[in-house]
Amino acid sequence: MSESTPSTARGVVPARDEGIPGVVGTRSGLFGDDHGSAEVSGFGVIDEVVYAPPASAPPYGGWFDLVARRLRQLFPSAVTQVVVYRGEITFYVERRALPDLVRELRDDDTLRFEALMSVSGVHYPAQTGHEFHVVYDLLSMTHNRRIRLETTCPAADPHVPSVTPTYPMANYDEREVWDMFGVIFDGHPGLTRILMPDDWVGHPQRKDYPLGGIPVEFKGAVVPPVDERGGRRP
Repeated sequence: MSESTPSTARGVVPARDEGIPGVVGTRSGLFGDDHGSAEVSGFGVIDEVVYAPPASAPPYGGWFDLVARRLRQLFPSAVTQVVVYRGEITFYVERRALPDLVRELRDDDTLRFEALMSVSGVHYPAQTGHEFHVVYDLLSMTHNRRIRLETTCPAADPHVPSVTPTYPMANYDEREVWDMFGVIFDGHPGLTRILMPDDWVGHPQRKDYPLGGIPVEFKGAVVPPVDERGGRRP
């Protein structure tokens, strides 16, 4: 079996914590039946609760424990939580520790996560003080391992240190997270919009951003934007 999956887990490492996952928000307007209406856009009146998987406790299984131990040795207080879910491990880290932490992740012989595969943003309006999450997927080509880092920042202070000095490939991904969510990456060499026009106002993937849409007129009848059809709740 490849070392990319802990052998003790057979591909799936369940969380050890049996607690109930925390609620981080809701998704509205999911595809589905709009209570029997004739609306066929798929933008149904459906709300789904979004849960975060519970924190895990060691032993996590296989090389997960080796990486977790080494991170605890190097940064005793920077890792606030570890989650093992569906065969993947996520380290929740303090945002101010990111620059030093990713440098050690890249350079330490035990770790050697040489490649940053992606940077993503998430907006959870209901998580007061932690509304914005930034997620980093890392790959160790030396050891054939993958981990995820996740950090948060409040809407009132949407600043996260840039990791471009360690991972230059983060340049474009951080620009996209800034463009779509408004997270400011301090130390980025050129934090400008990458998808939207330079003079665009707002950040389109925030949950509170208007869905938009264009009314379409067809033979005298006006079809409203998708989020206004079928008695959709505001």
